[in-house]
Amino acid sequence: MRTTRLITAAAIAASCAFASQAALAYSAGDTFVRGGFAKSDTRSDNGVLDSISSGETGFTFGAGYLFHDNIGVELNSSEKIEHTIDGDETIDRMPVNLLVNYYPLGGLDSRVQPYVGAGLNYTRFSGEPEGISARRSYGAVGQVGIDLAITENLMLNGFANYADVETRLSGEDGRIGTAKVDPMTIGGGVTLRF
Repeated sequence: MRTTRLITAAAIAASCAFASQAALAYSAGDTFVRGGFAKSDTRSDNGVLDSISSGETGFTFGAGYLFHDNIGVELNSSEKIEHTIDGDETIDRMPVNLLVNYYPLGGLDSRVQPYVGAGLNYTRFSGEPEGISARRSYGAVGQVGIDLAITENLMLNGFANYADVETRLSGEDGRIGTAKVDPMTIGGGVTLRF
């Protein structure tokens, strides 16, 4: 009798453990939100500007939806990131990325879910020095990332992305030239899945 109860208890425990592992797999219909902090490094040769400061940090956030076990869309952004230009002036940059992500382990029971993505970057500039206008930028963006499941709905997230960002600068006397930013951004935070 005790052996039967022990076997039954073991079977129930194993079923619960299997179910909890299965729940950690990304699958079609999942929705998620992300938040964290990131650091951006700009390219060293910035076009018409002497320099655009690197190593700026900011809060990042995003949301996404999986329409297939392995494929989903993500929209992410960050707070305005202030860069110093030409030594003493500043300019604000706010990126918005729309990406299609591929999850190679989507649908598989794995606590580790890597992903790669590619898409379109839109960057809005503001807070330019007086007399200078920076045009918005459209370009390509690519990213790699990983989610590490802590519970069924909470994951730790790490990512890196690179965006093609350049802006035309204009002054009171006309066009000044093109400034290239091309930020490499590395960050981390949490993912909440629904």
